[in-house]
Amino acid sequence: MPALPPYIIEPIWREFRALLPERKTDHPLGCHRRRVPDRVVFEKLVQVLVFGCAYERIADGSCSESTLRRRRDEWIELGLAESLRRAALKSYDRFIGLESSEVAVDCCITKAPCGGERSGRSPVDRGKRGIKRSVAVDANGIPLGSVTAPANRHDSPLLVPTLEAARELGLLPEGARVHLDRGYDSKPTRERLRGLGLVAEISRKGTPAPLNATYRWVIERTNSWQNAHKKLLWCTERRARVVEFWMALSEAVVIVGRLVREGWKRYRWEGRPRRRP
Repeated sequence: MPALPPYIIEPIWREFRALLPERKTDHPLGCHRRRVPDRVVFEKLVQVLVFGCAYERIADGSCSESTLRRRRDEWIELGLAESLRRAALKSYDRFIGLESSEVAVDCCITKAPCGGERSGRSPVDRGKRGIKRSVAVDANGIPLGSVTAPANRHDSPLLVPTLEAARELGLLPEGARVHLDRGYDSKPTRERLRGLGLVAEISRKGTPAPLNATYRWVIERTNSWQNAHKKLLWCTERRARVVEFWMALSEAVVIVGRLVREGWKRYRWEGRPRRRP
């Protein structure tokens, strides 16, 4: 069973392959055992992301568990997942167009049973270990920036780092409206947004506000897309940089999936799905 449809995995792999550095030999450490092809390792890591299975469960005769971990760490050192995410955002903005004048930000708590640098006591899971991810999305739910933190961190202190992650890529224009739920309704939050040159659209505490009354529903949808990647929903990684690797790869998959879906209505290309994705 493929982890992703070919019309999603193929463009992701082509862009990822272009980011890989050139190698002088196919033999690791100068020995005579041939290096496992990057394509094999990449597809297995995508399976780990989507299915959430352990490395030893996905390993087989073509690629061992130690190779998966070693190549993953190698790609983390090179920053390839983050570069892939940026390339996906650039492509989406070029062919479809980001609507970053309306931004929604919210947090999502997932499980982290093995603990680690990004884990904390979850307030919604009887104090078990969990990870909180804060994501900023545009009006169509495309992730612009994200940060991870322990589950016991409040949402408000993560707002500015999340918006700054989007601003570093030039994706947050001056005067953009930021839609937040009532958990962010406080004077310090409004002052922080004002200092960033952004307009606060925050639901008031004590006042009923349906989810579809604002742009906040798009962030809930994006969280559900990422929670479909079981490696994020049940994260067993202990190191922060590995968690960020999976976050960046997940966002790249989401962005390319939306690019194909929106592009299907506007363009024709070789390998275009027969039906709307």
